[in-house]
Amino acid sequence: MPDNPAPEVPMIAFTVDGVDVRVPDNGVSLLAALRGGLDVRSAKAGCNPQGQCGCCTVLIDGSPRVACVTPVRRVSGRVVTTVDGLSEADRTRWSDAFMATGASQCGFCTPGIICRLEGLRSKGVAADDKPAVDRALAAHLCRCTGWQTIGEAWALAVSGAAPTAAALGAGRDLEAASERATIEGRAPQRVGGDVSLGRAGFAEDTAPRGALVAIPDGAGGWITAETLPAARERAGTVQGRHGTVEPVPPLDLPEGEWALALRTSWVEPAYLETDASWCEPGGEPASPIANGGAFGAKEQSIAMAAARELADLHGRPVRVVLSREDTVRMGPKRPPIAAGIRADGTGVIRVVRTPGYDAAVHSVSTGLVIEEVDVAGPPTSLAIRGAGWVEAAVLSAGLEAKLARDIPGAVTDSFPRVATVTSPDGATATVAIGLDGVVRVDLECGRILDDIVLRSYVIGAVHMALGWVTSEGLAVDDGGETSTLTIRSFGVLRSADMPFVEVSLHGTDGEAVNGSDAVFAATAAAIWSAQGWPVDWPTRQLPDLGPGVKQ
Repeated sequence: MPDNPAPEVPMIAFTVDGVDVRVPDNGVSLLAALRGGLDVRSAKAGCNPQGQCGCCTVLIDGSPRVACVTPVRRVSGRVVTTVDGLSEADRTRWSDAFMATGASQCGFCTPGIICRLEGLRSKGVAADDKPAVDRALAAHLCRCTGWQTIGEAWALAVSGAAPTAAALGAGRDLEAASERATIEGRAPQRVGGDVSLGRAGFAEDTAPRGALVAIPDGAGGWITAETLPAARERAGTVQGRHGTVEPVPPLDLPEGEWALALRTSWVEPAYLETDASWCEPGGEPASPIANGGAFGAKEQSIAMAAARELADLHGRPVRVVLSREDTVRMGPKRPPIAAGIRADGTGVIRVVRTPGYDAAVHSVSTGLVIEEVDVAGPPTSLAIRGAGWVEAAVLSAGLEAKLARDIPGAVTDSFPRVATVTSPDGATATVAIGLDGVVRVDLECGRILDDIVLRSYVIGAVHMALGWVTSEGLAVDDGGETSTLTIRSFGVLRSADMPFVEVSLHGTDGEAVNGSDAVFAATAAAIWSAQGWPVDWPTRQLPDLGPGVKQ
């Protein structure tokens, strides 16, 4: 008797970017259907399937929806629009505005943000309605820009004002702009109108159709399958959890009498483009850093080596994909410290063992003794945004502010809210947290090259420093395992949490050097001082930014 034929899988019909499509009703998400069978790459997978970063946001019948948690069967008969499906006029409106304001750096999160903002614009929200924009952006994360320039892009796009020709490239040296972006991000980065539309060449987007998919098996090996959903099903992947455990600094303070003391927690880099690579047999693997991003956190990525090895093993192209949970478990963190500094600038920094940490600290301070400690926990890396020298600079600048406050007759309302830091690269940043709630930054870092890009990176550095001090942390249990794996649990500040940042750039004829890392350090010191130098970070409260400023 012949075998019974397999039951026919029902199909789902809907419209994507003006094209009628049909996909199997096999229980996958809309994002999986878009990026898989339909080969639509503009919707990005940043936390899939957590539904927390907003990178996969699309319009469904004109309303913004997060595609990674929307079952594809729910869009049957409906119209799905990605950023690629917007009218040419609307795509140009948004890409011009984002380029003119510096609202996109790596460009991974912006296609989803643009879809969200287009949905808001279609409702007639005014260009100056910042609270409405903040509420809309609460569904998104951006690790690079610090939100302010995205709000400026919204206002420019919705007001109908045309960006200046210079901002869009007429007379603007985009090679110089890309050079400045590469210096600030410490990885190759391109500046162009298509970057905000998600066309920066990310590894997950450029992988050949039909490549074998490989994901970590949790035991040091790899699970392969023809599709990402199939690989995850085979691995028994469980969606990341949001725990209730608060981050706790893992190290005790060194013994001694200290003018200031500081303990920091594990901090997740929280870049949105998770590690991915692909490779042809005998070829060179695609970089997981396609257009900047990650601020050094991907330098130790395992994706490239795995893609090369697996492609040679299987004799076909292989696409290696780390989930958000994989990235949190396996990726390096900023090394936690416990430190004390005396009034004369000498002191001790205890740090979770990280090769090269002492040299990084001593590049800015020779008076600090380093004690490395073995602690169960995730890996750490010196490559993450100024690790080592930034902590030393924060201690020194914080001490300077405290000593200034203690001078008889000092104007205590101003001294503790200002910090100046000079980086090992030679950039000098002064950050003042004004009583009016404005964060003012003065920066000198050689030739400016492109003021739009540099300003964007400066504001992003303020955002990252503010989060590092006040809100960001990763809970790690006694066995060294991370207790929270969802991207929202990391404490990255949202648009509504950010003060206004006023940037003054002072160009010189000297070599262009990284400036945003100095801003990151100076901002952290200024915020810490404004809060009264609490010992433990994150402090879990935003700094007092002055009267009338909404917290």
